[in-house]
Amino acid sequence: MKQLVLAEKPSVARDIARVLGCHNKTKSYIEGKNYVVTWALGHLVSLADPEQYGKEYKTWNMDTLPMMPKQWKLTVLRKTSGQFQAVKKLIHRNDISGIIIATDAGREGELVARWILQMAGNKKPLYRLWISSVTDKAIKDGFAHLKKGQDYDNLYRAARSRAEADWLVGINATRALTCKYNAQLSCGRVQTPTLAMIAEREEEIRKFRPEKYYGWKVPALGMSFVWEGKNGNQRIFKKETAQAVGKKLKGQNITITKVQRREKKSYAPELYDLTTLQKEASKRYGFSPKQTLNLMQSLYEHHKVLTYPRTDSRYLTSDMTDTLKDRIRASSVGPYKKTTALLLRKDIKGSGRFVNDKKVSDHHAIIPTEQSVRLTEMSADERKIYDMVVRRFLAVLMDPSVSEQIQIQGEISGEHLRTRAVLQKKAGWKDAYEEQEQEENMITHLPELPEEGRQYVCGSPVITEGETKAPGRYTEGTLIDQMDKKGLGTVATRADIIDKLFRSYLLEKDGNEIKITSKGKQLLDLVPADLKKAELTADWEKKLTAISRGKQNDQKFMKEIRNYTQALIQDIKSADGTFRHDNITRQKCPECGKFLLSVNGKHGRLLVCQDRNCGYKKTVSRLTNARCPVCHKKMELVGEGENQKFVCSCGHKEKMSAFKARKEKEGNAMSRKEVNRYLKKQQKEAEAPINNAFAEALSKIKL
Repeated sequence: MKQLVLAEKPSVARDIARVLGCHNKTKSYIEGKNYVVTWALGHLVSLADPEQYGKEYKTWNMDTLPMMPKQWKLTVLRKTSGQFQAVKKLIHRNDISGIIIATDAGREGELVARWILQMAGNKKPLYRLWISSVTDKAIKDGFAHLKKGQDYDNLYRAARSRAEADWLVGINATRALTCKYNAQLSCGRVQTPTLAMIAEREEEIRKFRPEKYYGWKVPALGMSFVWEGKNGNQRIFKKETAQAVGKKLKGQNITITKVQRREKKSYAPELYDLTTLQKEASKRYGFSPKQTLNLMQSLYEHHKVLTYPRTDSRYLTSDMTDTLKDRIRASSVGPYKKTTALLLRKDIKGSGRFVNDKKVSDHHAIIPTEQSVRLTEMSADERKIYDMVVRRFLAVLMDPSVSEQIQIQGEISGEHLRTRAVLQKKAGWKDAYEEQEQEENMITHLPELPEEGRQYVCGSPVITEGETKAPGRYTEGTLIDQMDKKGLGTVATRADIIDKLFRSYLLEKDGNEIKITSKGKQLLDLVPADLKKAELTADWEKKLTAISRGKQNDQKFMKEIRNYTQALIQDIKSADGTFRHDNITRQKCPECGKFLLSVNGKHGRLLVCQDRNCGYKKTVSRLTNARCPVCHKKMELVGEGENQKFVCSCGHKEKMSAFKARKEKEGNAMSRKEVNRYLKKQQKEAEAPINNAFAEALSKIKL
């Protein structure tokens, strides 16, 4: 008898099959002596659409809402139905004695497998492979310690409850809003409070009024002393008060009131979880959260050099400490050799700063695996993410940084002044980074310190001026960080939620900044207030986590969701409000004849039909990675066919033919094949979710 292994993706299935000695490859599975390994191609089964619950739901009608299925139905996804049938056939093979679930080790991965098994009518015993990396060693260890499938029943109940709750709230509210206001309006328990959060920030910026402030600096003892008020504030908001302080400081000596020296240890930042990595990659490299996740997924699945990405923990478990040296050795390549050599000479021990079993849920922090690394096989962007993770990992294992902190306080005519200096004595973990951030007031040697109670000559006081600034708009990195803090979504879903808000034209980008569109503002005016609250979905996530740990009943949770959905739809039905397209153009839709709307997508400008039943859309321009030869900003590509041209915000314009000629002259020509591939894709992508195809094409050459 054999066991059937169900992986989530073909690439992971191939790795598992190789480790298990399965070599007989077919279109839909790989077979060996003791195992048959197959895959899911992501989701093969999902919750049924409303239309499958009755004919009355085929048309969008307010009278049929809310839709409340008594028995939930599953459906096989049409695009991958062939693979589902192949998996179903394998499940029912007479020589298959049991099923090993090897999908991603998390809530959604569990749902992928369980729905397939339920739809296929599986009755055979279940086992679970639970691993945090897909190296050969991890796979072998995982199969040597398989868990019983029933150990993860609560995780499945939580995943199923999440899916059913999102169906009830999202589909019912979206249909209700769309029917009532005759516009494509979508909402959901995570995306709507996320949108509300961005609107709140926009309102803060709109209401903000800058205030001018002043300060004073006094040169003395070769240092700069800063004036401080009684509460330690260095800002004076009244010019008259600032001038009065200046008169007291002018022409006077400074009396030193306190000299303080102390040694300070600083430890490396915590290891990365996905959210922190996405936030820092956005700030450092401009990567979107989705882009960072995709790069991490490649480093996890394809290169096998980093552990499971979808984790919310920044700690390791105590049983991992024996593997740390193997992970250091695996990372000992290129720019990391010097640091790893120093660490390998030491006795590496687990510290409470990064090892804590209680702070690890499904998966530990993101760290390197024991797999040897080939940097040359990684793309430039993969290298950037790998570099961030490996340096953070090495830094955590190193000694603390030690510095001498010097604080000197003084007084002039009753006014308090202070200066500080930092002397780094031992770099410690900072040696893991090639470029060390210079701390403010950093000095290279310890100066001769003044005596307390003694007076010293001062130079002329200098007045400083500044202005209070409005809070900054969210970037994708800071937004995903704020979603995490507010409990909106999970590490596995936040990037997709942000992308969905862009695809629905509720958000748009201005450089790296995120702005809410007119459509987004109007939607928030129309949805019930309760659905905009972050506390609501954060509470749901807490309950789902409790269900996954067996501490809450899933049926009780779903009853709450049904009651909430009833009240939500009643609110929408009885609400007063109107929706107006303020981005309508004079161009008519070629499909239905209605006027098109002009929208800013995440990667360019589009024309879309205002009729939700039509769905026509056309790309007008697309932001590319091609740099302007004048100002070096990214250019937009506009036009069609031979009339395509690049346009820059600085006013530079360049036809496609001229662009290609310039690239050839510079020796970095884009191949005709790459250009043609983009042109062929353009129309296809106009009918699909937006992505930056031209950026992908151009990323292969140096611009």
